[in-house]
Amino acid sequence: MLSPAYRRGPLHTAAKLRRHRIWRIWRRFTLVLLPALALGAAVWSVGGTAWGDVAALPDWKPGPLLSQMLSGPLANVEEVVFAVRVPGRDHWYVTFGNYADDSDYPKNLGFKFEEGVYWGYGEGGRLCALNLRTGKVRVILEDARGGVRDPQVHYDGRKILFSYRKGGEHPFHLYEINIDGTGLRQLTDGPDDDIEPTYCPDGSIIFCSSRCRRFVNCWYTRVAVLYRCDADGGNIRPISSNNDHDNTPWVLPDGRILYMRWEYVDRSQVHFHHLWTANPDGTFQTVFYGNMYGGVAMLDAKPIPNSNKVVVSWSPGHGRPEHLGPIAVVDPSLGPDHQAAVKIISKGGDWKDPYAISEDCFLAASPKGLHVLDSQGRSELIYQLPEEERGRLQCHEPRPLVARPRERVIPPRVDLSKPTGTLVLEDIYRGRNMAGVPRGTVKKLLVLRQLPKPVNFSGGMEPLTIGGSFTLAEIVGEVPVEPDGSANFEVPALQSLFFVALDENDIAVKRMHSFVTMQPGERTSCVGCHEPRHYAPHPVTDVMALRRRPSPIQPIADVPPVLDYPRDIQPILDRHCVACHNPDKREGKIDLTGDHTARYSISYWTMTVRGLVSDGRNEPRGNRPPYSYGSAASRLMKLVDGSHYGAKPSPQEVKTIRLWIETSACYPGTYAALGCGFYPVNLPWGEIGGRCGSCHSQEVQTGDGPQRRIVMNGGWPGAPEPLMNLDHPERSYLLRAPLARSAGGLELCGEAVLKDQEDPLYQKALAAIEDAHRRLQEGKRFDMPGFRPNPHYIREMQRFGFLPLDLAPEAPIDPYAVDRAYWDSFIYRPSSPGELASGE
Repeated sequence: MLSPAYRRGPLHTAAKLRRHRIWRIWRRFTLVLLPALALGAAVWSVGGTAWGDVAALPDWKPGPLLSQMLSGPLANVEEVVFAVRVPGRDHWYVTFGNYADDSDYPKNLGFKFEEGVYWGYGEGGRLCALNLRTGKVRVILEDARGGVRDPQVHYDGRKILFSYRKGGEHPFHLYEINIDGTGLRQLTDGPDDDIEPTYCPDGSIIFCSSRCRRFVNCWYTRVAVLYRCDADGGNIRPISSNNDHDNTPWVLPDGRILYMRWEYVDRSQVHFHHLWTANPDGTFQTVFYGNMYGGVAMLDAKPIPNSNKVVVSWSPGHGRPEHLGPIAVVDPSLGPDHQAAVKIISKGGDWKDPYAISEDCFLAASPKGLHVLDSQGRSELIYQLPEEERGRLQCHEPRPLVARPRERVIPPRVDLSKPTGTLVLEDIYRGRNMAGVPRGTVKKLLVLRQLPKPVNFSGGMEPLTIGGSFTLAEIVGEVPVEPDGSANFEVPALQSLFFVALDENDIAVKRMHSFVTMQPGERTSCVGCHEPRHYAPHPVTDVMALRRRPSPIQPIADVPPVLDYPRDIQPILDRHCVACHNPDKREGKIDLTGDHTARYSISYWTMTVRGLVSDGRNEPRGNRPPYSYGSAASRLMKLVDGSHYGAKPSPQEVKTIRLWIETSACYPGTYAALGCGFYPVNLPWGEIGGRCGSCHSQEVQTGDGPQRRIVMNGGWPGAPEPLMNLDHPERSYLLRAPLARSAGGLELCGEAVLKDQEDPLYQKALAAIEDAHRRLQEGKRFDMPGFRPNPHYIREMQRFGFLPLDLAPEAPIDPYAVDRAYWDSFIYRPSSPGELASGE
């Protein structure tokens, strides 16, 4: 935070102010006006940054659509402020911060390599104002190596709030500047990025920030979520706990904050980035539109004056770079899930940054420049960058440079002295997909916490799961549900929590596929379990849970809060299952040994591919029917209930397995496993195909068209990895299945494809598996003694303050302890009364 003296500036006395104004007028006259007589343009310096009037083209005049609008909804708009900068070339959210590693994607998509990492922003930007009547452009601020983005005009129309990255620095911070280019003032500072700010009617500022210090669950880059601060940048605090991005907040006329929330709790990573609202203090976070239907990223949403509608960038699929897509109008009066509420008003799909002047007048940007549009899709280009800049820079975020009324002020509902919020559930049996569940079935809620990632190295979920969850979940505890379906309980503030409804046998009845965040001291309620959002609380004479004080969450002390498959589940299998399910005694063609494969273990592959667990699949759906998910739908729970031959795990062991399934059945219990521990086997596939292809090949579709590929089942349909045992290469099914029984093989191919172990193909395949074995023993995996996380995990944990900067190259690291310190740093701890009073 900047010191008060810096924020005020050096001119404190009236005399100094008068002298400074006289000097400034003289300097402008001698350095600007006199040369302008010859040049026809004015340029002056503010804080070392050039700005001024750029003359319009001699033949410039408003086009017919702009002329029409200037006589109507734009009549009181003289200028439009906008940003010029280098556009992003990665996903729509990669416009700031660093990539996690130096692999091919960061190398190809990053703009520069500095401080050991690639960076997701380009250099060069300015803040400008376009006169709609003359075509002249004023350059308010310019930085040839910096970046300028996200301008918003203050309510009084005299200053602009924006995000600015100074040349030579990495982070964006919030700044204000007067509309004439004077009074540049920095509001926020620090090593993290602050972007997309919006003024609030109570004088605060809502913005998105990477101060949350986490990475995208399925990409290499940093996350920004909602924060708030005072008008001078003080009292910064998070109001969101999202694992992934919140974007483009803006104030609605009723005072709520409208924003895009990207989330995926056990559902598709690329489908759900829709419109949500929250109060400016972060309370009452709820869906505004679209969270039931995937396939579009709804960004840059803003209210349309004198209506309840909003205009939005309807960026298709997972969203395009810089939010490009059609422009849509959403009418929320039809409900948050009604697909007819959306009307595409633009022609073509290369639009961004829409701003509504009225229901029939919009400003927008595109890669070509700035435009006006009407509700029928007619558009007109009103400004283009100079031709020499068009290949590198683009215009962004046009907003009218006029005063505007303040929105309604919503009184704060937070109590920052409280570590928890209170949540009331009226009736869990009311809602979508709860038909057929008898009242009294649900006895408790399992409370889970989605854990943020300190780093990530791919677009996939590996090695956390095989096709399932992208994140680890922590067991917070349990709370009771009353016979009438109500619940009343306290939850930790500022955590991403989701719930599993449990019956009398602790089996999952229903699961939440989103998350809820409560602010400190917030009290809120919901009608039921996934109830339609247009439901209101129905008349009730009594809610049993409200007869008592809110229940505290009861921790589950006898099970680790974050379960780890090799540490917590494999020992149970070793004790009760492996005697019958091993490489030598493959009952049911099942192997439950914990031997390592290239990335996982043989038993973990078996769990997934043989359908023994029902976990968080990466699928574009949620709100599944009762008893269709988690422990209720996992065959493993039936196999450990004591009825499967001699397998009789203890109640404690069954409980551990059940909770592992409910927490998405992940393989590691630490994010230090990311980006390392993968040791692929370089098999002689050509020779294998020549020997085995007649039985083990099929045509598959690839990016290069249909191709024939080797496919071997061996108990894991379509999954070759578990055929190779990296702990005991000679026990690999790839070798033993075709090998003659007389040579120690299994001869599963109907005949001995490999007569003995001297066969050249056997020797080549064995050598390849042994090579992977050696690499595994040298490089380790998270569950092996001597494991050390990869250097990128270490670097980010050092930057975030959880590992010492002077850590010795061979110093031991306990990844579970480091992760725990990182996760615990997000626990909200109320400040002391003195700190609250001082705003620190």
